[in-house]
Amino acid sequence: MIHDLGELVERARKGPRCTVAVAAAEDRHVLEAIQAAMLPGIVRPLLVGDRTEIERIAQSIGFSLEGIEIVDQDGDAAASARIAVSKIRTGEADILMKGRVATGDLLKAVVDREVGLRTEQLLSHVAFFQSPYYHKLFCVTDAAMNIAPGLEEKVQIIKNAVSACHFLGIANPKVAVATAVEKVNPKMEATLHAAQLKQMNLEGLIEGCLLDGPFAIDIAVNAEAARNKGIVSEVAGDCDIILAPDIEAGNMFYKALNFLGGATVAAVVMGAAVPIVLTSRSDDDRSKLFSIALAACLR
Repeated sequence: MIHDLGELVERARKGPRCTVAVAAAEDRHVLEAIQAAMLPGIVRPLLVGDRTEIERIAQSIGFSLEGIEIVDQDGDAAASARIAVSKIRTGEADILMKGRVATGDLLKAVVDREVGLRTEQLLSHVAFFQSPYYHKLFCVTDAAMNIAPGLEEKVQIIKNAVSACHFLGIANPKVAVATAVEKVNPKMEATLHAAQLKQMNLEGLIEGCLLDGPFAIDIAVNAEAARNKGIVSEVAGDCDIILAPDIEAGNMFYKALNFLGGATVAAVVMGAAVPIVLTSRSDDDRSKLFSIALAACLR
């Protein structure tokens, strides 16, 4: 079981080194992340994009490109995304990473029914946080992919997050279905979803986890707050996964943890044939390294 995000790097180092295909790799932040991941021997990069710009940026950050494959694709980020995806399909790469390409263009290549990396699963964003104010790692989902997920979409989002937890050694993760209140309110769809998801978990329709809710965030992460409100639950105050009601709540919580909560994050998109690394420019260097290491552990 992972207790610290730094352990992701150690775990990834112990496995076979994987190849990461970077779509539109002419991006300083992404090349810095790749450089950091190469030092402990986690990845072997395959860079797709504008060779001249990639070489210019690499020189500026002291990144030697000796021995690194570069597929020159000048000026068309969408084409770079398609090429990077093709490298996964042919077995030349194990992980996909977003560079200077619009997320929509990257995902269009990923979900292409004929040549993409589509599976039967829903794509969802899974982010593991390490916070100085919580006693263990925890996952927030979905903060980046699904705008207003319905009940069935939430089931798939939970399954992706539970699968990631299992990979990291969390055998029976505790899932808190987050809402604004702790009681079911017919006027608040998220609370209705929470009650339905809890029942599905009890009936064995959502397996491999223990699920409860609706919970406000304080109940999900603080056992004393739960006791003060008279809530008795194995999940309250000890959750491993927080399911956000929609992308707005998830994204705000994600960024609040980073910028106000002193947290560090490792995040990937799951549901495709391989993990997808989508680092943000606002993520610090450690988070970018940890995200690549997480993808390497989940592949």
